[in-house]
Amino acid sequence: MTTPQRPDVRPANPCFSSGPCAKRPGWSAAALGGALVGRSHRSKPGKAKLKNVIESSRALLRVPANYRIGVVPASDTGAVEMAMWSLLGARGVDVLAWESFGEGWATDTVKQLKLADARILKAGYGALPDLAQVDFSRDVVFTWNGTTSGVAVPNGDWIAADRDGLTICDATSAALAWDLPWDKLDVTTYSWQKVMGGEAQHGMIILSPRAVARLESYTPAWPLPKIFRLTKGGKLIEGIFAGETINTPSMLAVEDALDALTWADEVGGLDALVGRAKANAGAIAGWVARTPWVDFLAAEPEVRSRTSICLKLVEASLDAAAQATVAKKMAALLDSEGVAYDIGAYRDAPPGLRLWAGATIETADLEALFPWLDWAYATALAERSAIPGAAA
Repeated sequence: MTTPQRPDVRPANPCFSSGPCAKRPGWSAAALGGALVGRSHRSKPGKAKLKNVIESSRALLRVPANYRIGVVPASDTGAVEMAMWSLLGARGVDVLAWESFGEGWATDTVKQLKLADARILKAGYGALPDLAQVDFSRDVVFTWNGTTSGVAVPNGDWIAADRDGLTICDATSAALAWDLPWDKLDVTTYSWQKVMGGEAQHGMIILSPRAVARLESYTPAWPLPKIFRLTKGGKLIEGIFAGETINTPSMLAVEDALDALTWADEVGGLDALVGRAKANAGAIAGWVARTPWVDFLAAEPEVRSRTSICLKLVEASLDAAAQATVAKKMAALLDSEGVAYDIGAYRDAPPGLRLWAGATIETADLEALFPWLDWAYATALAERSAIPGAAA
């Protein structure tokens, strides 16, 4: 294979990481100028900023007024763990796992919480479990979008409206890229560092009235760490959902979240954010369709992510080991060129590439990246004589 000439046009923003993700277009450190540094988050202005994050998020996401929203520690992971440790055990649970984070929730359910009445519904990378097998008389834990597999549930139609159990949805790479069906979700979690392009550390937890009723009527059999406690004396700690955040939040990160929320409103709100993600995913789909060496990890178009786009190499002359080597070489080449950062597949996922396509990514930057991907692939493949398993 002849190595093509290095492309002339570079993406204006080479940040295609799937978390933390690219900042919103036009961002600079000046956006943090109003941060309440050196002040307590428990001060009146500190609580006001945290409450502003909550209420601005409610408006942007179209969360019903009777749902509680709180800022919690430890990013999306902390929010999911808080929900699982506080709510599970009251009835049987189905856990859906088709990528790394769903596998983690399954492990927590079986090996940490040690729930006896737990079913794990699994699928391999690139597919979904059979959603028709989910039993909504039980609690259900699932990711909306599998960040490490590029596979998302197609919609909320599969979730029973008259369910007896609670749905606990890890929506960290789906919030603000899908118009989520709140009537089907009892606990929803996400983090600022994904579609908002915010900084790490903080998570968001959204509780339906049904979830609140469970919290106030059920006490788990295990002890709860302080940062997981959502109730006191059998009643919801309402302050958590009014800006009195558990643990100490970074007021710089809070200011950055407010900046992202303001930008989201300025570009047109949730519909615009969803539209930007769809446009980016569509651009990638167009490039994949005309590129013979690459394909989506998700086989079925209707379950493909519109944010964390996972790609596999399909060159027949390369076995799995050689594909992994080529993919790593590509990621390293593009990093060294300053063209694309952090686009290697997740460590537990099949070898390949992963491109973030959420709302803070400009479609023009993806279009500029595609020739570089072709260049990097050809450059890496030209060295295939040194790759174990490659054809001569």
